Amino acid sequence: MPRKPPSISTHYLRYSASNALALLAGFISFPILTRLLDNTQFGILRYYESFMLFGIAIIKLGAPHAIVRLYPYEGDAKEIRAFGTNSVMLPLMLSAMLWMLGAIGLAAWSQQRAEGFDPIFWCAVLLTPMLAASAIVQSVMRASERSDIVMASRMLGRLLELALVLAAVILVQQSALAVYGGKIAAAVLLLVWLMYWLRRNIRFAREAIDFGALRAGLIYGLPLMVHELTYAVLSNIDRVLIKQITGDFAMAGIYTIGWSLAMQVNLFISATLSEAFIPVANRVYESGGSEGVRALKKRILVPMTYAVVAIVAMVLVTGKDLIVALSGASKAASGEVFVVLGITVSLQALVGISSFGMLLKKRTMLVLMITVGTTLLNVAMNFILIPRLGYMGAAWAAAISYAAMAAAQFIGCPKGLVQLPGARTLALALFWGIVLVGVAEGTGLFGLQGAWPRLAVAGLLLAVLYVLPVLALDPELRRGVATLRARK
Repeated sequence: MPRKPPSISTHYLRYSASNALALLAGFISFPILTRLLDNTQFGILRYYESFMLFGIAIIKLGAPHAIVRLYPYEGDAKEIRAFGTNSVMLPLMLSAMLWMLGAIGLAAWSQQRAEGFDPIFWCAVLLTPMLAASAIVQSVMRASERSDIVMASRMLGRLLELALVLAAVILVQQSALAVYGGKIAAAVLLLVWLMYWLRRNIRFAREAIDFGALRAGLIYGLPLMVHELTYAVLSNIDRVLIKQITGDFAMAGIYTIGWSLAMQVNLFISATLSEAFIPVANRVYESGGSEGVRALKKRILVPMTYAVVAIVAMVLVTGKDLIVALSGASKAASGEVFVVLGITVSLQALVGISSFGMLLKKRTMLVLMITVGTTLLNVAMNFILIPRLGYMGAAWAAAISYAAMAAAQFIGCPKGLVQLPGARTLALALFWGIVLVGVAEGTGLFGLQGAWPRLAVAGLLLAVLYVLPVLALDPELRRGVATLRARK
């Protein structure tokens, strides 16, 4: 039956709920894993995870991007069935075949090596198709604006992974291999549930096979596959290069701990909003054009600007304390990494919404060129800075690269689709953010020494010196908060 699409605020609340649970799970597992695994094991864990992410990006063939952009929002049952056949089921089959060929090739290569591949490497290979298939199925849910089901599947998957990974590390072995064992078990259980949902909602119809439609999806999706692969390289090459340049897994582990916490920040502010925003923006663009998308952005950028500035201020004030509170004093060296990367990903999230538009115009090659250029810059800066600054060189290389990407996104955004935060919103956010940082730094958080007391006082200052003033002075923000509360 036809469904009225939920509003973007409803989507955001649902995605916020699922990602808030993922964030909570991260804050539960992160301190446990960083305390039970030493820097070397943590470095090994993320090192092989980087290669797994590269594999996932390749075998998805860009299908999730094509599904979200080309979904027939106004289609009848026949069009939905054809879409499911040519844009979902056939790409899933192609992905499975591509993985099998790759796995056979790796097995043959392993036989030629004197020592073979590490067992953790094979765990990553086994996880790759399951995570790729899960991403494709969840993209169908996102495209059809079933954020309620996405929320349920995300929560189920994250809880399973949390329970099984912690059980493996605590009860079996304190190693990266045990972590991967828990991840594999969780991925199998989640994939079974997702395939059950897919079977009930997407039908493969032999008579609906249209290789022209499959080709159109690949033409749109393959540049974004390369973009995703390049972005995965951009996001993960730093820890690989730290290991290759320094030869030290422990140094890679120090960097990875700070990076992992920054990704929790990214999950909450960027991933949540993009999941809610992109399907709605596609629908709005089809009906209201560029003007409708700008109006949508304008509404979103009010609360988002305040949130990003607040996060940046708190990372500056308490970033190092947060690492110590969660991971212990032995991981304090990761605090500086978290500060640089936490600020970087927060600002990038704001830029991503303001300059979103190239995908609406289907300019996938331009998106790819920007990502490739950013990645090449990142690799070059890593080779320059890591020998001089160690793991902090990788952090600064990432900051420089993302700044260049932000500039390129603004330049490349099609005319009429750029929407900056309002001057009043930006001025209020920056003023009260500077006040918050100034008071916190000027008082040294009142001389407190322990990480948890400092975090508690910083949270109180955030409420008194930032949240209350901006709510009092910005009626548009108050209306937005009231709307969200009304939809709960």
